[in-house]
Amino acid sequence: MKIAFQGEPGAYSEQAIFGYFGDVETQPCESFDTVFESVVSDACEFGLIPIENSLAGSIHQNYDLLLRHDLHIVGEYLLRVQHCLIALPEVKKSDIKRVISHPQALGQCAGYLRALGVKVEQVYDTAGSVKLLKESAARDTAAIASRRAAEIYEMQILEEGIEDNVENFTRFLAIAKESIIPNGETKTSIVFTLKNQPGALFKALSVFALRDIDLTKIESRPLQGKPWEYLFYIDFIGATQEDTARKALDHLSEYALMLRVLGSYPRFKG
Repeated sequence: MKIAFQGEPGAYSEQAIFGYFGDVETQPCESFDTVFESVVSDACEFGLIPIENSLAGSIHQNYDLLLRHDLHIVGEYLLRVQHCLIALPEVKKSDIKRVISHPQALGQCAGYLRALGVKVEQVYDTAGSVKLLKESAARDTAAIASRRAAEIYEMQILEEGIEDNVENFTRFLAIAKESIIPNGETKTSIVFTLKNQPGALFKALSVFALRDIDLTKIESRPLQGKPWEYLFYIDFIGATQEDTARKALDHLSEYALMLRVLGSYPRFKG
């Protein structure tokens, strides 16, 4: 089984793949678009994409890609993110004048980096920053990435757990061409649009409140080509196969201009 992810070997997304799927073959991709295309083309059976971080918020690009492609969410995984300050062998922390990493990683370590008194530079990926550092052989530069990235590229960890908040988790979604019928406690993700009129969102949300359905996530995104109109993404507890959830979606369809179920899948339990 081959699973696609965005980034270089050693990226947090690859770590999440091993945590969710076990010992499988991974396919690094340059972009999130390529992850989706790999699944659509059957080059990979699944893709694993980050959808939100407990500190940095949602990854909006992936919400847009979920709508753009005819794929299904089939699982979720929560990864505790622990950032490491990584440098070339025998480099000391006092030698570091510049730190490179993905923008989210830099943001999650902003307080630590200010205290360190270094310049920061954004690059395309956390594990990629370690790869770039090794290729450059810059002894005044460090990267922020995972322990696994340091091990893969045979680099030195100067300090581990440098994130400003220990409650740093990323939620990942597993995507596939075919939907599943999940067992146990289940989540469902949907996206819909509404008429731009007073009370529209209240009526849409009321279909869940009337049935005591727990909403775990609400996200709005601009509707491309229609300024000041929005897509609404919602996660709720329940599966489309359940009578209560099905009735709620039928009720919602009376208000929604467009309604699409992105997938029902087992709720992650760490």
